[in-house]
Amino acid sequence: MTSLRPQTSKAIRIAVIGDVHDQWEPADSAALAQLKVDLALFVGDFGNEAVEVVRAIAALDLPKAAVLGNHDAWFSATEWGRKKCPYNRQLEDRVQQQLDLLGVAHVGYSKLELPWLNLTVVGGRPFSWGGSKWKHVADFYQQRYSIDSLAASTAYLRSQVEQANHETIIFVGHCGPAGLGADPEAPCGKDWNPVGGDYGDPDFAAAIALAQQRGKQVPLVTFGHMHHRLRHRQDRLRQRLVQDAAGTVYLNAASVPRIIKSETTCLRNFSLVVVEQGEVVEASLVWLDETLAIASQEVLYSRPVTSLSVG
Repeated sequence: MTSLRPQTSKAIRIAVIGDVHDQWEPADSAALAQLKVDLALFVGDFGNEAVEVVRAIAALDLPKAAVLGNHDAWFSATEWGRKKCPYNRQLEDRVQQQLDLLGVAHVGYSKLELPWLNLTVVGGRPFSWGGSKWKHVADFYQQRYSIDSLAASTAYLRSQVEQANHETIIFVGHCGPAGLGADPEAPCGKDWNPVGGDYGDPDFAAAIALAQQRGKQVPLVTFGHMHHRLRHRQDRLRQRLVQDAAGTVYLNAASVPRIIKSETTCLRNFSLVVVEQGEVVEASLVWLDETLAIASQEVLYSRPVTSLSVG
């Protein structure tokens, strides 16, 4: 039976930029042009309230969406961070400066409609530290967003799904959703002592589940925060990608450091995702060299080829 839902027929090439942590250079902008992407998704942690890094990324001349991470409010969201703040918070609000620079491209607690791609990008909770407890940043969310609990956060994220204009929704968060596993090596697994436990965001998971329940196409959920290199062991990396029963691909893009330099070489990473007809057909982690050529490519997902039976 033919689906009556509008389909995104054009293959969409997406670059996902993992936790930047001050590693953004003019060559990165050139690299995105070289990669010929239709959309760039940033999962946050540009630096410790690194306004100039955000300014450079906001100036990119291509469709983009971003969610600010916990480091992007490092000196503003917690009491201990405010005590270490290197600038006068009475005279400057660097969190707001970042939000103003990104404008509509910041989809934390928001969404971005991309009609020429026939999709909506919905953001997760901005500035998230991960986990299921509404704890040391509670006053920050109350002051910034008038959101005072995990339940209120969940309701707000679900409202963005309800208001989405398109049948295809891509989700972007800083921390990923709860439900992807409790092992320390899981995409959002707790890898510090005591190790183990699901450190994903339950409000983000609820928004994704609602989109799936409403019959939306959800090809991709991407995030960072939990770095690929594990703290509790060095012999393997974190699980970077999983797929659920509905076919949604969950991609952790936090390959940190994202730029590695030597005396003669420079490698920078991007995650590349191709979406076609509302499905991810390929996802990979690529490293570009100093000439912006692809030096290596690790395929994390390739859609299985369905063979047709005859007879």
